[in-house]
Amino acid sequence: MRHDHLLSAKQLSRGDIETVLDRAAALADDLGAVAGAHVDRLLGLCFFEPSTRTKMSFDAAMKRLGGDTIDMGGIDSSSVTKGESLADTVRVIEGYADALVLRHPSEGSAQLASEFVDVPVINAGDGAGQHPTQTLLDLYTIRENAGFEDLSVGMMGDLKYGRTVHSLAHALTNFDVSQHFISPESLQLPRSVRYDLHGTGAQIREHTDVEEVVEALDVLYVTRIQRERFPDENEYRKVAGEYRIDAELLERAGDDLTVMHPLPRVDEIAPDVDETDHATYFQQAHNGVPVRMALLDLML
Repeated sequence: MRHDHLLSAKQLSRGDIETVLDRAAALADDLGAVAGAHVDRLLGLCFFEPSTRTKMSFDAAMKRLGGDTIDMGGIDSSSVTKGESLADTVRVIEGYADALVLRHPSEGSAQLASEFVDVPVINAGDGAGQHPTQTLLDLYTIRENAGFEDLSVGMMGDLKYGRTVHSLAHALTNFDVSQHFISPESLQLPRSVRYDLHGTGAQIREHTDVEEVVEALDVLYVTRIQRERFPDENEYRKVAGEYRIDAELLERAGDDLTVMHPLPRVDEIAPDVDETDHATYFQQAHNGVPVRMALLDLML
């Protein structure tokens, strides 16, 4: 890992990915093995959007490395409400921390922030753009459950606004993977993402019905329809609840199908899936700690 910042999954080579995942696998066996590795280091948590898993797992990861975190808190209690710019906010917090984790509703915000600071910036989600650390833990989960050889991955739901899908799709081009994108026509992959994937020679196919492809998949990555990204509430209502999987559907899938979800879920995965051997989304969330520990350890 030779990056000053982690802003996009496009930065990550196969070697970068394998370095992080191998380190994470070693740490997962003993999270206390590096308890003193980064004593006196501080990680600044700058979250301009709500977060549970990403924020808490970064907090846990840094503390398990022996360091600590400082948190700007919600935007309602910060100087953002007074009109402070993102550039000024990160310049100030840079003076308090050794690295920054940034989540922001505007695409490109992490790139912008990185241009104003000299400490590492880690993108924890920029609008409908990228979410590279989610991608790393997704890749870790895929490798642990299905491997990367001759793999068929389906991504279902909100592919237009889904930053986790955009990041994962780019990262999977480093491996022997065919990708299937399942969504209503109004939420298909953005043209720019599709263009980039074609440019890498990736094997991709688009579908509107999960039933036509579920039997062929090794991994099904489900995402929620993101109400907060829609500029028009009526457009959201047209597609809300349209894409849903349940245990009955999964009876048609292979026994080894791995069902993933970046969470939170709403109604796109029925609760009865939780009791099947296919469900890995809670373990996926737990994997955020060793993966983010590995990333912080390498970047710091």
